[in-house]
Amino acid sequence: MMRRLSKADATFAADLNALLSLSEDDLSEIELTVAKILRNVQANGDAAVLELTQQFDRLHVKQLSDLEISKSDMQKAFEQLPTLQKEALVAAANRVKLYHERQKQESGCHSWEYTEADGTSLGQQVTPIDRVGLYVPGGKAAYPSSVLMNAIPAKVAGVKEVIMVVPTPDGIQNSLVLAAAFVAGVDRVFRIGGAQAIGALAYGTQTIPAVDKIVGPGNAYVASAKRRVFGTVGIDMIAGPSEILVICDGSTDPDWVAMDLFSQAEHDELAQSILLCPDAEFMDLVERSIEQLLPQMPRQEVIRTSLTNRGAMILVKDMQEACEISNRIAPEHMEISSENPRQWLAHIRHAGAIFLGKFTSESLGDYCAGPNHVLPTSRTSRFSSPLGVYDFIKRSSVIEVSAAGAQTLGQIASVLAHGEGLQAHAKAAEMRLKK
Repeated sequence: MMRRLSKADATFAADLNALLSLSEDDLSEIELTVAKILRNVQANGDAAVLELTQQFDRLHVKQLSDLEISKSDMQKAFEQLPTLQKEALVAAANRVKLYHERQKQESGCHSWEYTEADGTSLGQQVTPIDRVGLYVPGGKAAYPSSVLMNAIPAKVAGVKEVIMVVPTPDGIQNSLVLAAAFVAGVDRVFRIGGAQAIGALAYGTQTIPAVDKIVGPGNAYVASAKRRVFGTVGIDMIAGPSEILVICDGSTDPDWVAMDLFSQAEHDELAQSILLCPDAEFMDLVERSIEQLLPQMPRQEVIRTSLTNRGAMILVKDMQEACEISNRIAPEHMEISSENPRQWLAHIRHAGAIFLGKFTSESLGDYCAGPNHVLPTSRTSRFSSPLGVYDFIKRSSVIEVSAAGAQTLGQIASVLAHGEGLQAHAKAAEMRLKK
């Protein structure tokens, strides 16, 4: 089912490139549709969002405010959950909050200042974003874990208002998603989705206030809309299909490895699961486990298509070579499933999240370990990071020059400004020099 590659093959580089490439469908029609929707929302506000919600989600209400879910309804959704779900949601939320509170302490998310010998003070003032929009998929997809992962770091950062949008086609609401919004401290929720929801958040309407940044996953229309409104608002990232790469030395139960590969393949047919291993016989065992376990999976057809079209087992010379190939792939999720996995951690330069040891299944990171599960995909971990508290803050430089400092800095600025032909810049510095 999964193709086999070997680093020793002469064609390996080309084979790997072919494996990683993702042919894009013609998106021109989507782009044109999204552009039209955004123009409509920007020009007509509530009326446009209402019309589009009636068209796509089959919800018929008189005014947009009728699509807002109250905090009491969110609380009621939480209180009516089965006890096990309620406890799991709270436990996961607490772990996510604790992790991001620690991240805030350790990641330069605070203001600071220092004073030079002449009395000049330099520093940085850190302030949270005022208002953030959170997009949550609806319909067939329901991800309460994504609500926690997007809303909690925003609240830890100090964001004053988190506005969530979630489509509810035919009026079907997911209680676990609403309960997660309550637990995470979401301020307002609107039952709208698609590109029109992104437009409402970016431009604001008579009912929905404009936000400063939009986070959260969505379909191709949502991704296109986020791309188009970037600049008017900030966005988190444009996420591609989910990915997992497992580096295994052959010491882990092959059933565990097979199921970890399934864990991302079940997301959708374009998800990618890759195993790097120096032991060909172990890869045979994993393949046997896949064949035995797949029929038990409710989403077996999705998994089968994903593993067949985009999955691979890659035979490597040793674990060092596995790390080198992993860095070339730069996966979203990366497991080091081996004896003494920490010896390989320093060799990994590019990965959204790194899972160490055979007991650390990627699924624990998705739900409750604590670190954020919103991760860079499509090799973007080469230059970007998981969503975090730092995505919900802004940094302002703070400069207070003393009279003595102006004498030194003024002369430097004057020389450079004249060199650039900006005489007013130079004059502003020179006027503060002592005669």
